[in-house]
Amino acid sequence: MKLYTDKGNLNTLKLLGVAEESGINLEVIEKKHGEKVVPYLSAHLFPVLEVYPGKFLFSPNSATRYISNKKAEETDTDVDRWLEWESSQLQPVLYPYLVNVIGSGKPETGLLIHIQTLLKSLNGELKGKKFLSEIGLTAADFVLWGALYPLLAGKFVLKGWESLYPKIKTWFNTMCDLPSCQKAVTLVITNGDTASLKESLLSQPVPLPLPHLKNIEKTEKVKVDDKLKVKVEKAAEPEEIQVISQKAVTKEELTAAVNAWNFGKSKCPKPQQRKHPILPKEGQRNILITSALPYVNNVPHLGNIIGCLLSADVFSRYCRLRGYNCLYICGTDEYGTATETKAIEEKLTPQQICDKYNKLHTEIYDWFNIDCDYFGRTTTKEQTSIAQDIFWKLYNQGYILKDSIDQLHCTACDRFLADRFVEGTCPLCAYEDARGDQCDKCGKLINAVDLCNPKCKLCKATPVIKSTQHLFLDLPKLEPQLQKHLDKVFKSGTWTNNAKVITSSWIRDGLKPRCISRDLKWGTQVPLSGYTDKVFYVWFDAPIGYISITANYTDQWEKWWKNPDKVDMYNFLGKDNVPFHSVIFPCTMLGANDNYTVVKHMIATEYLNYEDGKFSKSRGTGVFGNQAKDTGLPADIFRFYLLYVRPESQDSSFSWDDFLLKNNSELLNNLGNFINRGLKFLSDNFGGVIQEMNLRDEDKELLALINRELQTYIDNMEQAILRDSIRNIMSISRLGNQFMQSNKPWVLVKGSAEDKSRSGTVVSLAVNIANLLSVLLQPYMPETSQTIQRQLNTPSDSNVVYREFVCHLPPGHKIGKPSPLFQKIEACKIEEFKKMFAGQPAPETKAKKGEKTAVSGPAANGPVNNAEVERLTDEVTKQGLVVRDLKSKKAEKSVIDSEVAKLLDLKKSLALAQGQNPQEAVGGGKKKGKKK
Repeated sequence: MKLYTDKGNLNTLKLLGVAEESGINLEVIEKKHGEKVVPYLSAHLFPVLEVYPGKFLFSPNSATRYISNKKAEETDTDVDRWLEWESSQLQPVLYPYLVNVIGSGKPETGLLIHIQTLLKSLNGELKGKKFLSEIGLTAADFVLWGALYPLLAGKFVLKGWESLYPKIKTWFNTMCDLPSCQKAVTLVITNGDTASLKESLLSQPVPLPLPHLKNIEKTEKVKVDDKLKVKVEKAAEPEEIQVISQKAVTKEELTAAVNAWNFGKSKCPKPQQRKHPILPKEGQRNILITSALPYVNNVPHLGNIIGCLLSADVFSRYCRLRGYNCLYICGTDEYGTATETKAIEEKLTPQQICDKYNKLHTEIYDWFNIDCDYFGRTTTKEQTSIAQDIFWKLYNQGYILKDSIDQLHCTACDRFLADRFVEGTCPLCAYEDARGDQCDKCGKLINAVDLCNPKCKLCKATPVIKSTQHLFLDLPKLEPQLQKHLDKVFKSGTWTNNAKVITSSWIRDGLKPRCISRDLKWGTQVPLSGYTDKVFYVWFDAPIGYISITANYTDQWEKWWKNPDKVDMYNFLGKDNVPFHSVIFPCTMLGANDNYTVVKHMIATEYLNYEDGKFSKSRGTGVFGNQAKDTGLPADIFRFYLLYVRPESQDSSFSWDDFLLKNNSELLNNLGNFINRGLKFLSDNFGGVIQEMNLRDEDKELLALINRELQTYIDNMEQAILRDSIRNIMSISRLGNQFMQSNKPWVLVKGSAEDKSRSGTVVSLAVNIANLLSVLLQPYMPETSQTIQRQLNTPSDSNVVYREFVCHLPPGHKIGKPSPLFQKIEACKIEEFKKMFAGQPAPETKAKKGEKTAVSGPAANGPVNNAEVERLTDEVTKQGLVVRDLKSKKAEKSVIDSEVAKLLDLKKSLALAQGQNPQEAVGGGKKKGKKK
């Protein structure tokens, strides 16, 4: 007999173990993941047992039983019962759980709870037994041992299980002590590391979705023990696992669900017809949605897209489905140093750069199906008019200060150099190619005047420090108004925790005057005499872009922007932009004293990383917006995954392995499988016509459970907790899958007239669930939603999100033609993408010209002490802030000089700890300027 398998295949454990125990010689032939063996199977399955040429057994349990019977016929019916239990009860929950844990390190809580229930049942069955069958060691033992091995042993073990399931422990240890099982482990699991199962797990089809918990409990006669769950989940280690209560459906929930199903459609609001221009309406909830304006001079990566525009798009689409009167505004931020720098690099004018990249941005967002009501730009006459008007209102009310700051000046170019026009050596880590605003190697923010060996980026000459006059927004004077506004909106509005924390930290430390002008040519001109050769600093000018873009959309823009009592403004942004939107822009609006609409809700994301590092355009690392479509994958798949891993409370990562997992398990096997088989079954057996639905108690309970998920979906969306609402969608799909699986309409349809009627009820209810899913999915996957609705022939009045599940597809409704929604992504394709977007390694510190290879200090005599380097880096940063604060307050020169001396000493110590030249690290004692 030949056994075809791929490397690290979990199911091969049971076959090799039973073959060794039975004395059966198997010729093991290792194939590539996904390689086809059985000619008449559409799916590529492993392992496959060829019992004789052309005769295959591709069910691992059947193959295990076949091999075991070669030694002795196993007549105990318990063997078949356990084989059935493993395939129909255990595998549908265990396999997806292992795929999540081993594939991406992210266990699914709901699956774990089902597994706990099954383990408790198994533990009870093993009481007083050495093996599963009274006749001794059988195929059943090998099947369950092989299935449970990565859960009960190895790297991904369910910690604490031994004390909770002592009977399983005794049985499992007995199996592991068998030489046959030990040999199987050696052959399948490389070096005993269960992580070696990953590639095979990700390449195999996931079993049918898990049965409903109540059916497991009914079959196995067990009840979920809350104490048991808590113990296991506390020991399960991954932070994502939390206790999920399985609360029984109440009579009130049942009554409400049935009433909504029967009569709710008449109460359900009709979809709002949107006619541009969208303007605030009396008596309606008027929502103004802004997404942080992307810089025009570069290509956004996936982290930029999820952080701002995509998140705002999902919320905007949801608001439309709820019937809210909302306007979604965004556009490219086109003024400032970055644009001038890019123009010089590409030998174009700043306007040409803006035109080029605005077109590129627009194409990217169009491909991602981001549906702004208006996507504009800041290089418009409206921007100039509104920004200058706001400035004059601030100036005339005494909120503008005049002061001087130190800047680098290039004598050769005869111009003051903005941060991005300066390059030099980082004063913190000695990286030679640091920019004037940030070091790409250590990631620290720096001031251009603090760079060692600074060079003008335009002509490579060495600039000098000069004093120049600038304008400042008097934030300390505006702080009381801001604090009053924040106290109100922190209580009444929706603010993510990071937005609150970052804003509060700025105010806690005391606001300081903020420079709002720059010595540049490309920008909104400062209209004040004596300063007309300057432009407004981007963080004064750019947020005003929201207003000017709205003014380009409609000449009635003031109805949105000067209407604070009737308009709720939501800002969607990354956490790095929070203080400019929560402090500076509100202060600007409040200080103008012109009845401006000020932010009430702020939704800030953390950072999305790429795999184990960061996105980097210069190194080619990560997927950028214009590259996503080159993968050949639909935009909706990217949307779904980015929102599934949206960094809401902490940084998260884009992982190709996890991307594959979510597509193949959540979309293909859960959502796609449920919708397609329901529609296809209705089409094949009932002519695509919805049948009369005579609800039983279990159907009514299903309606109530769906209502729970639906109401949680709405609650999450109202709070802009977008990631969790995806879980609600997937949970409703699972409920539908479980309902179909437990009722088996494909069996009922072949039975009596009563059975066929029941089959019609089940599938018609399932198709109505699919219709609900198509609506809830709209904000996340708009194209997929449209596809589902075309197949359902969905009535237009279905497209509202109502708090209860109502019947939108009544008996007699005829659906369209069903077709699969999603395609499986092969592991080999993911490997291609990994290589395609891996990029180059992070830069290493360059040795300076003329620098000696031997350096005095600790690093010269041994390895660098990373802890000491980290400590000194923090000290340098803190002392730098002290110096800048003293300079901004115009402290006495002696006090400043004393603190500067401390800073220089710290920099020397840091350089020595890093093995660098301490004199070059402090730039030869050059004078440092103020923070710009």
